[in-house]
Amino acid sequence: MLREANAENLYLITGYTDMRKGLMSLVEIVQSQYNLDPYTDSLFLFCGRNARKLKALYWEGDGFLLMSKSLSSKESKYHWPRNADEARNLTRDQFTWLMQGLSVDQPKAIRKTNERFDLY
Repeated sequence: MLREANAENLYLITGYTDMRKGLMSLVEIVQSQYNLDPYTDSLFLFCGRNARKLKALYWEGDGFLLMSKSLSSKESKYHWPRNADEARNLTRDQFTWLMQGLSVDQPKAIRKTNERFDLY
């Protein structure tokens, strides 16, 4: 999945996805629910209700690649945003955090300052 992470766009489909859905059902979700083109250089990530399994959909130019990853530990879960039905465009850092078991929303990743700098 790391090679495909070099896609132009990385989309995380928030909420729950039925992990029984196959390739063409996921393509249909991307097109009909999110108005996105699955035939572009984009990786689409889906997660099930228990947050232990994810699926990734990627167009390789001559066909779709459907990848699946299940966490082996019953205590391990992906930190998947569940608050809305949206397709979130992820940065490379956010994708890495997700794969490392962290939340894609890292409040301390970018330090915001209100300091004023005077240039002389």
